[in-house]
Amino acid sequence: MKRILLSGGGTGGHIYPALAIARTVKKRYPDVEIAYIGTEDGLESRIVPKEGNIHYYTIEIQGFKRSISWKNVNTIRTFISAVKRSKAYIKEFQPDVFVGTGGFVSGPPVYAAHRMGIPTLIHEQNVVLGMTTKFLSRYVDVVAISLEESQKYLGRANRIVFTGNPRATEVVQASATQGRKSLGIADVHQSIVLLFGGSRGAKAINEAVLQMVDRMKELPHVHFVYVTGEVHFDAIRSRIPMEELPNLSVKPFLYNMPDVLAATTLVVGRAGASTLAELTALGLPSVLIPSPYVTNNHQEANARWLEEQGASKMLLESELSGETLWREIKRLLEDPEEHHDMSEAARRLGRPQAAEVLVDELEKIATARF
Repeated sequence: MKRILLSGGGTGGHIYPALAIARTVKKRYPDVEIAYIGTEDGLESRIVPKEGNIHYYTIEIQGFKRSISWKNVNTIRTFISAVKRSKAYIKEFQPDVFVGTGGFVSGPPVYAAHRMGIPTLIHEQNVVLGMTTKFLSRYVDVVAISLEESQKYLGRANRIVFTGNPRATEVVQASATQGRKSLGIADVHQSIVLLFGGSRGAKAINEAVLQMVDRMKELPHVHFVYVTGEVHFDAIRSRIPMEELPNLSVKPFLYNMPDVLAATTLVVGRAGASTLAELTALGLPSVLIPSPYVTNNHQEANARWLEEQGASKMLLESELSGETLWREIKRLLEDPEEHHDMSEAARRLGRPQAAEVLVDELEKIATARF
């Protein structure tokens, strides 16, 4: 492959898999040219350019309202305009293959690529399909899925391939040593509990952690790493008596999340697609608190599926408090047999070669078409 075009945005769960694919392609084909279609002010506009070797194109697009709304009329207009602009980018870049990883931003360019005869693949990260995947599945050459459970929702797809999430490939290459070093934890035998609410943080999780923070003194041999989200950091940090809690680190964000995860014993967090890929790739037990504010309530489906496989414990926000959260954390830390069983269950679900498998699929469809 000489040129690959990618698109995906809105959340890290759409962006990081696309970048994992890009890096894997670059390793296999050092001279490959890579471009990305995103929005001007979305999260992808801040993350993708940092790669340094990806040309970034922008379109203007907005998501459809699921309820009947006049705003959808304008959304259709912007979609048509975004398809037209995407076609111009595709004509200029001349990609061998196009990959979409979800979010409404990937809808117009992937559809445009299909209309122009470019081989196309979309990747779905969650159990329940997003609207973009539902729409595009009837057009693209291949739908790649992260979780086998998704297959039952894809009756109209041309071809379905169970690849796993390419984020997993990068996580298994992470360094636990570097993770501990970045946290200032010298003891390689000290257990680490990582608590986070996604890239932006989560108010409900933050409040529950604040309610139980004093209980951390009960487990001085455990180091707790609490990631608040940048927008919440100052307010949360001011409410914690850090001088009384030497076994607690509070961070606004972790740019080296894979390394920290590699050093972690137990994870508490949301149930987004990237998180599931990371947990299963590394065989990490978890307490998952799905966000109830996401499309199709897909995080609950993700968390419930992982719990059913014996790899996690799910706590709904309606059940969440400092007491319920602490009870689950302490139980899993003090029950090595259950911790081990959950770890093995998670590892069995992992697809650490996901990015390589996806690139294999891209080679197949690019070769078949040309």
